Amino acid sequence: MYSLSVRQDQADGCELLEELRRYYLDTMGIQVWDELHPEPVSVAEPQQTAVAVEIPVQEKALQDKPTENKSQSDVSSAGWPELQALVQQCDQCGLQATRTQAIFGVGNQNARLLIVTEAPNQEEDVQAVPFVGETGELFTAMLKAIELQREEVYISNIIKCHAPENRHPLPAEIKNCQPYLRRQIELLQPKVIYAVGRVVAQTLLNSQDSISQLRERQHSFDGIPLIASFHPAYLLHKPSEKRKAWHDLLQVKRLLAE
Repeated sequence: MYSLSVRQDQADGCELLEELRRYYLDTMGIQVWDELHPEPVSVAEPQQTAVAVEIPVQEKALQDKPTENKSQSDVSSAGWPELQALVQQCDQCGLQATRTQAIFGVGNQNARLLIVTEAPNQEEDVQAVPFVGETGELFTAMLKAIELQREEVYISNIIKCHAPENRHPLPAEIKNCQPYLRRQIELLQPKVIYAVGRVVAQTLLNSQDSISQLRERQHSFDGIPLIASFHPAYLLHKPSEKRKAWHDLLQVKRLLAE
């Protein structure tokens, strides 16, 4: 195997390019047609400094691929504590750089009702709880209207990290988080899923229909009844839609009672 060992004092442009060419050809198993040395190339002495060679991005991605597969395998077999640890450690999409913490989910892990909401906003990011402030107050009141307490349901986000400036999550960010949410659904096995907000409903139903269109009928996610509805934050800005949201909640209540 050709040894890549270049002394700093020899690393002018031409020599370094030739050295790199030989190294990559040899790594690929391609014979270098040159005069063969009778003796093996000696390893650089300790006091000699080797030139650092940066691995191209494409090669690094290939090297990292087994690790990503292993992570996906870990997610699909994880229990609640292991899954939460994986979410807290996740750095797949870059949002870990802007979040305060990952929002794993809260509530009863044996709940019959799973509520999936949109990306955490800035206040939720700080408190590590979905639905806080005025939105949280309205959400709690909506649950009480169908005789449920927050402690009786489980709440999860479509993505686990706060997006900068409270923007909608990007498709790649949603895709990276989907295995976590799917595993939560597998562990929870809820009787009903209540999807609030356009992004959530479109993602879970793989649809481009508007939330107004999606909320007009009952859906199914992996055999689990799913009701789509407006996000409580939207209802605060447009109170006239609360009547429609109440109709959606009655559907949830009916399904839970069946």
